[in-house]
Formats: sequence, C-alpha cells, structure tokens
Amino acid sequence: MSGLSSLSLARLLAVLVPAALLGGALISQYVGGLYPCEMCMWQRWPHLAGLILGIGAMALRAHILPSALLTGLAGFAIATSGAIGAFHAGVEYGWWEGLTACSTTATGTSVQDMLDSIMAAPITRCDVAPWSLFGISLAGYNAIVSLGAAGLILLLLLRWNNKEEA
Repeated sequence: MSGLSSLSLARLLAVLVPAALLGGALISQYVGGLYPCEMCMWQRWPHLAGLILGIGAMALRAHILPSALLTGLAGFAIATSGAIGAFHAGVEYGWWEGLTACSTTATGTSVQDMLDSIMAAPITRCDVAPWSLFGISLAGYNAIVSLGAAGLILLLLLRWNNKEEA
C-alpha cells in the first residue's frame, strides 16, 4: 500500500469515523434541534469508546501490537454502535418493537417545576425518525457508516503485515 500502511489507515479510520459521527449527532442536537431518544443515546457511547480507543492506538503507534489491538477494539466499538443503529432503524421503520418508550430533557427541583418542565420539554420517540434523507433515518445512516467503517478497519487489520511500517 503506498503512502499509509494498512494499520495506519485503520487507526485513522478508528479516530475519524466516531469523531465525525459523534460530532454530527451533537450538531444535529444542539444546532438542528433534533433531540435524541434513548436508543440514539445508546449509539453514542460505543462511538465515544471507539474514539478513545482510536486515540490510544494513535498514541501507541510506536508499539505496534498494542496499537493494532486498540485499533481492533475501536473497530468493534464502532460496529457495536452500527448494530444498535440498525436495530433502532428497524424500530423506526416498524419492522420490530423497540426496547424503550420515549425520552425527554425535562428537569425540575419541585413537583410543579418538574411538571412544567415535562409539559414544555420536547418528547422524542424512538419509533419515529425525526429526520431522514432518501428514506434513511439518522439511525440508518449510523448503521451504514459504522458497520462499513468497522468492516474496513477489520479488513485493513487483516491485510496488515506486522513487518510493514506502522
């Protein structure tokens, strides 16, 4: 492989993919006003773990085998988010029932404050896609991108020869 070795490229993907997907989720929430449901939040945690593992793999690039192991674990975390995204997309498309109800951003210190907050807070259902493009929801795109990236990371790791430069 010219330029980057397959391990270097796998490490780069293990950092860029979860960073981009988490960044997109946060922008859609805080700029776009698309409040996440509970299953949306479930998809974020494996991406955060993948990002941390990917950064660790980059930091340990001088130590080839630990770096490759962390890269593989990051790929597994990314795949986990993709699997949750695929399940969530199936719930949104009505293919099966979800495991949760709704989520809200309601908070309060007294009972009345809590009730007022609940009544004013946006309620986000897990079985309704708040946004889609070409009939694919955000959860669906997360599944496609995450599972594709995880597969590519795995493929790059399988192609990696531990004698090549990392």
